[in-house]
Amino acid sequence: MMVVSVIVGLVSGLAAVALKTLVHNVQLWIEGIPVSRFSYLLFPALGLLLTVIIIWKVLGGSLEKGIAMVLKAIAQKSSFIPLRHTYAHIITSSLTVGLGGSVGLEAPIVATGSAVGSNIARIHELNYRERTLLIACGAAAGIAAVFNAPIAGVIFAIEVLLTETVVVSYFIPLITASVVGALCSRVILNESILFNFTLKQTFNYHNVPFYISLGILCGFVSLYYARMFTKTEHTIHSGVVNKYTRALIAGILLMGIYFLFPPLFGEGYESVKVLATEGLSQVNDNTTILSYLSDEWAVIVFTGLIVLLKPVVAGITIGGGGNGGNFAPSVFAGSYLGFFFSKFCNATGWLNLPVGNFSLVGMAGVLSGVMYCPLTGVFLIAEITNGYELFIPLMIVSSISYFIVKQYEPFYMETKQLAKEGQIFTHQKEKNILTSIRLEQMLQDTYDSIPIDKSFTELVEIIKKSEKNIYAVLDNKGKFAGIIELNDIKQKLFQPEQFNKTSVKSVMKKPPGILFDDEPMLSVMEKFDISQSWYLPVLNKNREFLGFLSKTKLFNKYREILANQGDLYE
Repeated sequence: MMVVSVIVGLVSGLAAVALKTLVHNVQLWIEGIPVSRFSYLLFPALGLLLTVIIIWKVLGGSLEKGIAMVLKAIAQKSSFIPLRHTYAHIITSSLTVGLGGSVGLEAPIVATGSAVGSNIARIHELNYRERTLLIACGAAAGIAAVFNAPIAGVIFAIEVLLTETVVVSYFIPLITASVVGALCSRVILNESILFNFTLKQTFNYHNVPFYISLGILCGFVSLYYARMFTKTEHTIHSGVVNKYTRALIAGILLMGIYFLFPPLFGEGYESVKVLATEGLSQVNDNTTILSYLSDEWAVIVFTGLIVLLKPVVAGITIGGGGNGGNFAPSVFAGSYLGFFFSKFCNATGWLNLPVGNFSLVGMAGVLSGVMYCPLTGVFLIAEITNGYELFIPLMIVSSISYFIVKQYEPFYMETKQLAKEGQIFTHQKEKNILTSIRLEQMLQDTYDSIPIDKSFTELVEIIKKSEKNIYAVLDNKGKFAGIIELNDIKQKLFQPEQFNKTSVKSVMKKPPGILFDDEPMLSVMEKFDISQSWYLPVLNKNREFLGFLSKTKLFNKYREILANQGDLYE
């Protein structure tokens, strides 16, 4: 496992470095085009069109994206991720983000690293728990390589992907892969590409009340971000049927917004560096509307509008067919929110809040609230600032933001529906075990059925040959009609003179509940609890009988999975 984790970390780290370098070079090429200073506005539409063309013409018309794909693979597909995910996200996200799409590369990198881990595990014929661990190793290496932050990579994998019980032995392969990934970026990437900062001001405990206020603000901005992004993406995606027209319209919308607010172009990490280090003294206002304000208030209004518009442009990019994630956009929005908050406080009172520090802490606050990963937010900013000077305000802001968001939305926006349907693991262990059980696996036994128009004599013949004590009754069309339990007809079995006078229909009864073959196991358990029955019939969508599900068999499977959740190396 140690050797394999090194291989996964190396491949995932190199993939992350390749993607980051490719996007950086594409953006440098765009900046160097001498035709017009506004010529860059044409590229987002081109990026979306090319992404859509590749997905439909090269990748078969579908590409599951982001962290939700990884979580679903862990819960529903035994941690098997198709091989094409090792390269598909690199190609599509480089086009989307490199040409100006306002989303991040982190989700594609997580998807790529996870696919690398899954496929290397498949080559080595590892079991389910080991495959899942290597998926997390790939994701950790990818995050570590992008930010040169190995601790944040490990925490992200544990906090977001390994939602089930994590034992100490898991940390060693995760740390190994994450360190290897970070070394890839440290050795290969130029310093200008890496996302890091040098603190210019230390933490002042007198500012704690303002950090608390920023945490509250980050929580509600995170809620706004999630809901606005979801609404915008759905509107763009469902508003136009033709995929190419949709991409073109999304590109035109981005063109208009980028003209008004240039910092929204692409990932935006360069403008984040400016906020957190040099500060923003004046705005690039192409409309000259903000020129009527003083420079200070023009900056405050401009940065506030940037915060509000970031989820909109991210939603337009993804809804238009682009590939990317919300990790970078949430960091971007948090940076601008921290800058806006501190600048506003300084402009309206006798305050001198450290604008750079508040920008950095704001990143962690919104990242924690949008991505539901407060520990990742804390350690990421601590690592990219090369120290732990801001650890206390980072913990304050991230925890408050996360707490507020969880009161309104229990699940991360991209996994909300999947979590409700029981298609991914959550932090609730019992539900995770049920999610891992497949209803079709529980239907391996053969159960007899009898047509409703048969006589009791024919039912007795079936009982003689069967070891079961429950039978399904089918109507004239072969559809499920009811059940017969042996205990209900026990007395009639000793009255042979009544056999020919008694019909199957007369001894049939309705079951206390019905299960369907695509029903989540959590719903199955609820029906067992409500009905107080030990057997329930399972039907397909056409109400054709498939078999009976035994509560005893389900409990035995549950205990088996629970017993296997020990140390990986025991």
